[in-house]
Amino acid sequence: MNAQNFASRADFQRLLVETLAWASEQGCRELHAWDASFVDWPLSEAGVLESLTHWARNGRQLHLLALQYDDVVRRHPRFVRWRRDFAHCVTARAVEPELRLEAAPESLLLAVGPQACVSLRLFDRHLWRGEVSLDVAQRLRGLEWFDALAQRSSDSFAPTTLGL
Repeated sequence: MNAQNFASRADFQRLLVETLAWASEQGCRELHAWDASFVDWPLSEAGVLESLTHWARNGRQLHLLALQYDDVVRRHPRFVRWRRDFAHCVTARAVEPELRLEAAPESLLLAVGPQACVSLRLFDRHLWRGEVSLDVAQRLRGLEWFDALAQRSSDSFAPTTLGL
């Protein structure tokens, strides 16, 4: 089976957790994650943070891309702390809201292991329809889209905030 469809918020979140655990087990060097706000991602769940902590080693890179990170700061304090502690392996960039996002998935997570790759895409946030795929071509198309969008973004979501 190369692709599996899903149609619920619970399935989307379960597949995110499973994909991050798989990436950790496989030793994926890079993860690419897109969402407008990451508000529906289970980023502060213990299992997600455990997988990310196990995954975060030298040479690894988590690329986050969003319209804004305000919701992450408000709703995922444990992830914000993790991001601060593992700043060496996280890049977070924001896309200008005016940028047209034609054919953009609602959410996207891309991971490549030594033997396989996984693409998790959410197409419709209202009906929670999406697809998880092991297809290499699908992952490459997702990565090309992510890179094109990242080129039109700027650094955001600093690991620490300085107060005056």
